[in-house]
Amino acid sequence: MEFIVLREVNEVYSALSKLKKKDFTLKPKKGNASLSPIQKLNEELYAYTSRKQQEINQLKKIELYRREFLADVSHELKTPIFVAQGYIETLLDGELDDLETTEKFLRKASLTLDGLNNLVQDLVTLSQMESGMITMHTNIFNVCELLGELDDIFEKRLQERNMQLQIIHSLPNCLVEADQARIRQVFFNLIDNAIKYGHEGGEVVITFEDKGERVGVEVRDNGQGIPPQHLDHIFERFYRVEKSRNKLDGGSGLGLAIVKQILEAHDSPITVKSKINEKTTFAFELPKPA
Repeated sequence: MEFIVLREVNEVYSALSKLKKKDFTLKPKKGNASLSPIQKLNEELYAYTSRKQQEINQLKKIELYRREFLADVSHELKTPIFVAQGYIETLLDGELDDLETTEKFLRKASLTLDGLNNLVQDLVTLSQMESGMITMHTNIFNVCELLGELDDIFEKRLQERNMQLQIIHSLPNCLVEADQARIRQVFFNLIDNAIKYGHEGGEVVITFEDKGERVGVEVRDNGQGIPPQHLDHIFERFYRVEKSRNKLDGGSGLGLAIVKQILEAHDSPITVKSKINEKTTFAFELPKPA
């Protein structure tokens, strides 16, 4: 009896010794229905260390994410500031007498700062969504009419790239119940990406499908496609499939992250499928009016 008790007590002391050294790698023992008080204490200790280990792992992930996010934000903000500063300093160094050059450089600096403003606004929007500060205000609206408005907005860019925007549906009506302003932002970002990365002379196809209480939506382009190793990451902040892509092309690297947050707020996850040099399809669902 003394041996059995001492053995159990020694196991408790061994576990406590590891806890003092911040070693949470203990493995839980297989218990049975008739545990002694000391064995029960040991089991509780193992369970506690397991939970603590999970908390520590989670905190490490959060800390790593925070460092990466700060590094990304610093880099993204630095680039447009440096470019705009270069234009302005060039003018101050003696180009102010040339009105044509002055106007050209000021226009470029203005466009750069517009991109910086869009980046900051996207950061604020994404931060507010993730913290729950922005709530969805749902109403019933015609999503096909909404896409008609976006077609007018993108008309010039579509003509420049000789592309077409097609809307395909067999619904009796195009009514959905969602936050109209946020869903407009979803379609804007997806169409913007489809035009930007689609092949010149191609098309952007938006398809609606009746799925009972919800409307299935697909946004498809016939562009360069996304390699398989990137598909799990494209909804992350600042993630770019092409690392060498010019960051001043008007994109903030946050568009798909915002799309994901908006759709998750509507209880609708978004999925993506892609074939290299063929097509990329984003799919999600929107609720019909109750």
